[in-house]
Amino acid sequence: MKYRDFLILHILHHAEKEGITGVFMMKELERHGYKVSPGTIYPILHSMEKEGLLKSRWEVREGKRIRVYEITEEGTKVLEEGRKRVRELCKELLGEYE
Repeated sequence: MKYRDFLILHILHHAEKEGITGVFMMKELERHGYKVSPGTIYPILHSMEKEGLLKSRWEVREGKRIRVYEITEEGTKVLEEGRKRVRELCKELLGEYE
């Protein structure tokens, strides 16, 4: 898995729970030690939408028009596969591989 793949899984994880925004994801990723700029997060979100992993809609919040992203059925499948691979990798890395 590449760095971008981990970001994608993290984004899908949160989008599965509720609609997300780019600003939310930048703050969430920063909380985990990633410094992600708007010039990084928005192209990732847009490419995920083009790939069919996310869908978006426009909302007005506090008088501002913002784009909210939600996971798609395809995104859910990719997230589940990613969880399996991360679980397997963690078991191996942490010496718990059977």
